[in-house]
Amino acid sequence: MSRTTIAKDFNPKYPTISDLRKKAKKRIPRFAFEYLDGGCNEEVNLRRNTREIREVQLRPDYLDNFNSASLKTELFGHVYDAPFGIAPVGLQGLMWPNAAEILAKAAIEHNIPYVLSTVSTSSIERISELTEGRAWFQLYHPVEIDMRNDMLKRAEAAQCPVLVLLCDAPSFGFRAKEIRNGLSMPPKMSLNNILQVFGKPNWALQTLIHGQPSFEVLKPYMPKGLDLKQLGIFMDQTFSKRMTMEKIAPIRDLWKGKIVLKGVSSEADTEKAIQLGLDGIIVSNHGGRQLDAGESTIKPMTRIAAKYGDQIKVMMDSGLRSGPDIARTLASGSQFSFLGRSFMYGVAALGPQGGDHTISLLKTQLKQVMEQIGCENIQDFPKHLISN
Repeated sequence: MSRTTIAKDFNPKYPTISDLRKKAKKRIPRFAFEYLDGGCNEEVNLRRNTREIREVQLRPDYLDNFNSASLKTELFGHVYDAPFGIAPVGLQGLMWPNAAEILAKAAIEHNIPYVLSTVSTSSIERISELTEGRAWFQLYHPVEIDMRNDMLKRAEAAQCPVLVLLCDAPSFGFRAKEIRNGLSMPPKMSLNNILQVFGKPNWALQTLIHGQPSFEVLKPYMPKGLDLKQLGIFMDQTFSKRMTMEKIAPIRDLWKGKIVLKGVSSEADTEKAIQLGLDGIIVSNHGGRQLDAGESTIKPMTRIAAKYGDQIKVMMDSGLRSGPDIARTLASGSQFSFLGRSFMYGVAALGPQGGDHTISLLKTQLKQVMEQIGCENIQDFPKHLISN
């Protein structure tokens, strides 16, 4: 590929997400990297996600007329410059200081959606300011109705166009690496963790500059003088975890914008989302962090898109690591894709340039696939799917 076809933000030293992952591993403490990189239990589903996406094959049409490839994608009334966005990730500032703001800025520059998690390390208000009110907000459902309503009011005041409701975390995933590392917020400073920090001076310096990461969205609801050692108890008591139709229905009445249900992995839950009048679903298994014995995302997404794609927007995350992965997902029926770890690898590897580089990398790879197979528009990808 000619160098001139690659976007200016692209760093040729890191031409794959795998390269960014390797660099990230060298730059951040092990407890932070293992939180980002790991799955639950034996991490079977973590690996299955990417492996089964890559079993999808595309057919090129070399002799058809072809003008040019456009990545532009309309979603919920907005035309984005690419068919992928930045998925919500918790504790972003732990993995790289100021990561949430770096990625939000990159998202607005490249005109793709950024989704802020309830348990991220930047506030709704700050991310709204950086994205000109175009960031999406992912809600972990609180136990207290007043807290729920206040978060919805804050998101509405911040002009968030899309509310994402999480449904795939009814329990805390059993993640052995996090247990061994004593991961909490802030991380438990055992001798081992302290030595890890000393070994990553750039990460430590940036943390010192930007301050110790904290749950900025949740700060208004935390008791004053809260002992950080008891933060886990606070989090456990604050969120009701299991999402139900009874919890979603009043939110549909309150929220005037679009609502997306994230974590769907079955036809039955898709039907419920349609009954509730939701606007979209993200087929996801939380990046393989919750249920090791579950399916990968590509297989249920393909079934769901075929059956319900004309009734609700079907999107997908979990396991995507490249432009070809995005292409395979779109060809299988997804109307949009989200990536989480890939963008965090980028920021952990390259700091402030990581968001721009990762977006440019994925755009470049995806456009090359489109040019190779003769696909001019995103919605034409399913025509190139080789069915099993």
